[in-house]
Amino acid sequence: MSQEILSKINTSHLDEISSSGNEPDWLKNYRKNSLSIYESLPIETSPLYNKYTDAKKMDPEKVSLSITTTETIPGFLSKRLSELENEICIIQIGTNTHKINLPDNLKSKGLIISSISDAIKNNFELVKKSLEASNSKDDKFTALNNAAFNSGVFIHIPRNLIVDKPIHILLCLSEDGHSTISRNIVFADESSKATIVQELYSPKIETQQAYLELMNTTLAANAQLDITTLQMMDQHAVTFSTRRTDLAQDAKVNWYSGLFGSMLSRYKIEYFLNGTGASSNDSEVIFGNNEQSFDIQTNVNHESPSTEGRVVEKSILRNKSKSLFKGMIRIKENAVKSNSFLSGRSILLDKDAKSDAIPGLEIFTNDVKATHSASVAQIDEEQIFYLQTRCLSHEEAERTIVEGFLEPLSRKMSFQVRAWIAYLIESKWDNKELTINTDEELAKFVEIEETRYNEDSEIEQHYKYR
Repeated sequence: MSQEILSKINTSHLDEISSSGNEPDWLKNYRKNSLSIYESLPIETSPLYNKYTDAKKMDPEKVSLSITTTETIPGFLSKRLSELENEICIIQIGTNTHKINLPDNLKSKGLIISSISDAIKNNFELVKKSLEASNSKDDKFTALNNAAFNSGVFIHIPRNLIVDKPIHILLCLSEDGHSTISRNIVFADESSKATIVQELYSPKIETQQAYLELMNTTLAANAQLDITTLQMMDQHAVTFSTRRTDLAQDAKVNWYSGLFGSMLSRYKIEYFLNGTGASSNDSEVIFGNNEQSFDIQTNVNHESPSTEGRVVEKSILRNKSKSLFKGMIRIKENAVKSNSFLSGRSILLDKDAKSDAIPGLEIFTNDVKATHSASVAQIDEEQIFYLQTRCLSHEEAERTIVEGFLEPLSRKMSFQVRAWIAYLIESKWDNKELTINTDEELAKFVEIEETRYNEDSEIEQHYKYR
């Protein structure tokens, strides 16, 4: 089992990864070219962002990489894995694929869920297309992932297939302390529709572990994906995620992110609205405490007419935690009649918490709508006082204000996603373990969210209990 620390990664390590997977020559060359680019790039390519970033919190001398990792299942995952027993899912622990559960009826209709190594062998053209769409020169960590990925997930939803139940992707770092570099690829073919839930975990160990992800999502014409990412890693871990989503004509993606764990979470998110009528909706909820740092960059690129983009990021920060939101709307020359909105807002619960927001617009044509906004504020003491006069404690008042802060954003989410995020916020507030076990306690949150916006619920309950 070959091991290497990130600061000393070299072509020999890449050769071992390629040999272990019996990869074709073009992929070997692709890896080596990406490594040379990785070594030449700075941590931040933009001088505007360089003074704000905390990316240096990841210590290359402490991040250990290995071709293979232990297959031991962390104990805290046992309950969650049992709940996914009958769900459509792929579960990866470190570099190992622990389980793939794909019902025969969906498999016969062409749905593919596999590890990236199997996809390189069995779905060569789609994987190559996705890899070529990723430009290593865009970012240092994009180049690193293209060079040294040692695990990953591949999902292909065939034409006209509507998957009624969610597809679960559960990824957890291994207990041996090694980091994971993951290449995840999702293809949604024409007129397909699916829901994907991605859960990210890590064990509680003193070693600094890293989860480095590069995720390419491609939607063909009229395809629709609802994706939820819930990051619940231990605060000794760091997370670097680069996501690129390409949308064809009339394709639509709703992506909800709940970021709660990790010492450092660095997300670079790109949407390319390539076809007329394409639409992206990105909602991000961040809850930081202790000395956590969240570095989020979300860009929406309007390439064609009549496209719509919406990005809303909201941060709740306690103790000495901090967030940085970097957003950009780009509307190209041909993208007339496009509509785009970008917002980054933070609420600070303690005086040592910090947040910066840098939204931007690049508009190259007329007859469009594009707006952006940003706000950072301490919690309003008058609101706290008012709620305390209504018999709430100081902590209960804070929670109520936070709930109201998230309310407009949560209206765009499904009942289940709202319940998950509400449950995780509650868990983090009370210093409980971060997980989304669907036990009785979480079921209560689901029930609350299902009735919260139902205008007829009061009438229904009246007749129910008469």
